Amino acid sequence: MKVILLERIGRLGGIGDEVNVKDGFARNFLLPQAKALRASDANRAKFEANRQTIEARNAERRSEAEKIGDLLDGKTIVMVRQAGETGQLYGSVSARDIAEALVADGEKVERNQIDLGAPIKTVGLHVIPITLHAEVSVSVTINVARSTDEAERQAKGENLARKDYNDEEEAFVSLADMDEDEYQAGEAADGEEEPADQETGEEPAA
Repeated sequence: MKVILLERIGRLGGIGDEVNVKDGFARNFLLPQAKALRASDANRAKFEANRQTIEARNAERRSEAEKIGDLLDGKTIVMVRQAGETGQLYGSVSARDIAEALVADGEKVERNQIDLGAPIKTVGLHVIPITLHAEVSVSVTINVARSTDEAERQAKGENLARKDYNDEEEAFVSLADMDEDEYQAGEAADGEEEPADQETGEEPAA
């Protein structure tokens, strides 16, 4: 479908450009969001008659977005979530979660302005782009951690999205220090089982 853009849309073009887009993109996004008009002689005349108003409105929106962006760009939001030893979240952090956290922090952000390709599923520092206007983009850092203490450690550069192997290394050293007799004795003890009941053949109750 050919449309007339009423604002800059990514790499498609700027105000007044006529571009070809997929029908679904036009019907589901551009037209209902008043970001474009279906290309026709009537709409071309309508656009030209209102060009100055459209351009002035766009400039006003861009200016407002720039003000919000100046306060928002580079901001860090801490989000505490439950996660396993490896840093994998028991759940995820969505664009809605991020928008709600930013709004709670006093920022003016809509969920659809957050460019989150896929939900966040691990602890760590995640830099997320936010498109406040077609010509204004900023980024924020989402510090996802299991506690505020861990969030502070992550902010200082510590990587917590991994398993801590210290305990396993200590256990390995202990095994390495054993002599062969001690190791075999331990293996034999681990392999011992309770004798089966001679009459029923069943294991005795615990």
